[in-house]
Amino acid sequence: MLETIVETGLALLGIYLLLGVVFSVPFLLRGAARIDPDAAEGSVGFKMLVLPGVVALWPLLIGPWRRSSQRSERSPHRDVSAAGGRR
Repeated sequence: MLETIVETGLALLGIYLLLGVVFSVPFLLRGAARIDPDAAEGSVGFKMLVLPGVVALWPLLIGPWRRSSQRSERSPHRDVSAAGGRR
């Protein structure tokens, strides 16, 4: 009985970590820059440094990433472009 519980727990942990690794690739390439613009300038070393945290905390990072992709940044340039170049 205890053996089954431990095996199931380890299997669930493995699935969780696998999902975290799969999530971390696109997040570190595109998503981190959307949440924090300073992360866009991050080096490969920075991305390797935050990789374990992204893998472990991926459920907490999905929400901010999705919210950042749903809203559009407003700026005078975008407003003029949306108006067809007329003010």
